[in-house]
Amino acid sequence: MKEKIIIEQGDLTEMDVDAIVNAANNDLILGGGVAGAIRRKGGPSIQEECNKIGPIPIGEAVITSGGNLKARYVIHAASMALRGPLTTSEALVESTRNSLLRADEKKLKTIAFPAIGTGVAGFPVGKCAELMIATVLKHLKSGKSSLEKVYFVLFDKAACDTFKQYLAGVR
Repeated sequence: MKEKIIIEQGDLTEMDVDAIVNAANNDLILGGGVAGAIRRKGGPSIQEECNKIGPIPIGEAVITSGGNLKARYVIHAASMALRGPLTTSEALVESTRNSLLRADEKKLKTIAFPAIGTGVAGFPVGKCAELMIATVLKHLKSGKSSLEKVYFVLFDKAACDTFKQYLAGVR
């Protein structure tokens, strides 16, 4: 299943995939970081859709259109509260798992994740890589997923290298 995971450095908002994942807050307010880039490049329709859906529980994920992005959909993975607790390991695992389930519900073949929680929320990149990759591998190993490729698109080289090192060490 490791062969279905691709890790690269780049701009998540430029990915030509079925869905990109937004590192969201549970109010679904597209503020800074990944969410802000999605809002700027995707246009106002994504925030408008989020306003009709949110708030959602921490650990949950919901799907909207991709607006003006190359991706058809944005999956909003709520790993933290807007003005409350920052990302925890449990919230990261649950929001990742629920993002994968939303992709399967739409029968998507490709999805691209950022390093959820490592920006504004300050979650450690190494622990993020461990938890997210383990969650994705468990999901793919179930044999029930529609996903053929899962991308991790990291903005900086250090985070990209950390994710690659973790994946290389998985047995």
